Amino acid sequence: MHAALAGPLLAALFATARARPQPPDGGQCRLPGSQRELNSFLWTIRRDPPAYLFGTIHVPYTRVWDFIPDNSKAAFQASARVYFELDLTDPYTISALASCQLLPHGENLQDVLPQDLYWRLKRHLDYVKLMMPSWMTPAQRGKGLYADYLFNAIAGNWERKRPVWVMLMVNSLTETDVRSRGVPVLDLYLAQQAEKMKKSTGAVERVEEQCHPLNGLNFSQFSQRPGDSLTGRGHIFLCVNSCS
Repeated sequence: MHAALAGPLLAALFATARARPQPPDGGQCRLPGSQRELNSFLWTIRRDPPAYLFGTIHVPYTRVWDFIPDNSKAAFQASARVYFELDLTDPYTISALASCQLLPHGENLQDVLPQDLYWRLKRHLDYVKLMMPSWMTPAQRGKGLYADYLFNAIAGNWERKRPVWVMLMVNSLTETDVRSRGVPVLDLYLAQQAEKMKKSTGAVERVEEQCHPLNGLNFSQFSQRPGDSLTGRGHIFLCVNSCS
């Protein structure tokens, strides 16, 4: 990504990074009073047996699980085959996602960002690292997590990443997001549950199909509000018997 385009991408985020308000309830919404008030994000493909398309969001499942209505959970339970956006239980997927975020060999973020923006980014990450111990929860510490490990898990190797991925990384380095680390996102939780239930699983996309469009973005194509995520929504294809 050209430096002239990379600069505005990150600068727009830094303007709100520290000031981004944290919900007093830890990001939880008010639970609707009845199932009728819940949006299922579930589409039925009318066939025999039926198949379903379920819209997901890449956030810790505990934030949204109580808002998923019974019909969506029942469709998941009844399905023999489940196809996810990516196979997040496959080590290759995780490795490929990490690799695709990197700049070409020999390049560092300091080479492509304006100097003043690079140092603003470094100061911000120093601030986050300093705050990380106070953001962590007793439950996270009880699992053996410690602040330096958590920071490196999120921001490790940041100087080698492409600007668009660094921007998404910075957007997730808030107190609310840090306190949710260790809780699987909804897609991964459903994949883990599908494995426990001995369902057949698969993926409808390859890592390259997600990475290459992001890596090809320039500033004129990019629009993001604080709190949004370019990879924030997904989909799951559910088959009760066979999807052939």
